[in-house]
Amino acid sequence: MIMRTHLFFILLLATGLALAQQDPQYSLYQFNQMVINPAYAGSRDALSVLVDGRQQWSGFEGAPRTQSFSLHGPLRKKRIGLGLSGYSDQIGPQKMFGVYGSFAYILPVSNRMKLSFGLRGGLMNYQIDWSRITYKDQTESFVNYNSGPVTRFDADAGLYLKSNTFFAGLSVTHLNAPFLYQQKSFGGGATSTAYSNVNYQVVPHLFFIIGKAFSLGDNVVFNPTFMLKSTKAANGADLNLNFLLKQRVWLGAFVRTDQTVGALAQVYITEKLRIGYAFDTSYGNVQKRLGNGHEIMLGFDFNTFRSKMLTPRSL
Repeated sequence: MIMRTHLFFILLLATGLALAQQDPQYSLYQFNQMVINPAYAGSRDALSVLVDGRQQWSGFEGAPRTQSFSLHGPLRKKRIGLGLSGYSDQIGPQKMFGVYGSFAYILPVSNRMKLSFGLRGGLMNYQIDWSRITYKDQTESFVNYNSGPVTRFDADAGLYLKSNTFFAGLSVTHLNAPFLYQQKSFGGGATSTAYSNVNYQVVPHLFFIIGKAFSLGDNVVFNPTFMLKSTKAANGADLNLNFLLKQRVWLGAFVRTDQTVGALAQVYITEKLRIGYAFDTSYGNVQKRLGNGHEIMLGFDFNTFRSKMLTPRSL
């Protein structure tokens, strides 16, 4: 029916089968958990700025491209964290943009542990460029479609528990499950006609992440991290094995249940400036179809409220 794979991606999204593609997928999320959890706002005890760019399945026509930014920090002498974040995600003819404000209430539960309750709200903008879709059968078409942008309100919530050597987060995105596209379509060949409804609803996504740092000597910290991702239609999990060397360099490897493996690195250029890179690839027949992924991240922590920065072992 469809020559290009663009519409294939859209249909996967619409049916909820492509879990990672409704919410943009990141390989460096553990160094910037604002992308999955609003309760992370203010958790670095500094004014933190981060930008991230990701190319998934490079070399594959219509492959996902994602850019994001986040700005967050705690209010001075308050148990409140505030954040601003946004992203741009494009898959074939589909484009999605989002801008959000986050609020977190930070509650000390012990001398070393803090629990944050977070809420996030913002606007999500969605658009399909139907002119980029090519049909194998030129007699087929979609009529009465609306290619203009659609803007919807979107809301997330989360919990985040952390110390200098441990963290755990639980969050749900798209609590209000906004409809981004509802369209009656007509497709007809030379001898037949058919009507169908094309709906695209962003369903709630559940994220659970946990990590623990173990000292292996004066210069090495081992920090395994596990993340579970779930919707009503699909589940997935990530396992990361990360090592911090001399409080400056993170090196790690990860595996996902979607037949993806990869490696990552994050380097503290200075005490405040850090840069990260991740490479991922699929294995088996999936790799031949999809190719590799690349992600780069740049972060800066303004030491606004404390005379000494926290140890980098706290992700």
